[in-house]
Amino acid sequence: MGRFRWQAVMVAAVGLALALEALLWFQASRRRRRRQPLREVLFFPSQVTCTEALLQTPDVGASAPHAGCACSLPHGESSLSRLLRALLAARASLELCLFAFSSPQLGRAVQLLHKRGVRVRVITDCDYMALNGSQIGLLRKAGIQVRHDQDLGYMHHKFAIVDRKVLITGSLNWTTQAIQNNRENVLIMEDELYVRLFLEEFERIWEEFNPTKYTFFPQKKSH
Repeated sequence: MGRFRWQAVMVAAVGLALALEALLWFQASRRRRRRQPLREVLFFPSQVTCTEALLQTPDVGASAPHAGCACSLPHGESSLSRLLRALLAARASLELCLFAFSSPQLGRAVQLLHKRGVRVRVITDCDYMALNGSQIGLLRKAGIQVRHDQDLGYMHHKFAIVDRKVLITGSLNWTTQAIQNNRENVLIMEDELYVRLFLEEFERIWEEFNPTKYTFFPQKKSH
């Protein structure tokens, strides 16, 4: 009888050990399968590539950027196309805080998101939004909310927040000149802390630039 009990205890112990090992393996497997946070660095100037099909695709994941386009431009990936993909991944909201915004491709991407029902808000600099080629007027015409400064200093931020979880920031002004000719950088990342800090800054400026607070004859900026 004692021998039988001892064998039963041994079997139970082995079974418990195997169950524990299986549980540890399952947890490790889940950690390996868990998607890593987005971390991407883009450098400019960007190679000139075709982005036409990417901007016409109903869903960012539905087609490769070269599908259906017969233009003579190269059809590979570039820093600009990767930036566009990061923007076009938005499903609920997009906050833009930009000093200068004149890139037609990036402007079309923002309008495309607006048409998809993404809530888009834009903060920009009042001087640069008035320059020829600025996309700000087109965004406003499309029904996108835009607010600007009236301060003596420039609204010099250059960042975007996608779906309140992805931060896009760096030295790049969203202009064709900067994209095609300047030495610039853009960091794209999922980081709860940094996203929260930039989102707080956006909301603070958004409220500060509320049109109800504008003065009728603001002071001119000193250059």
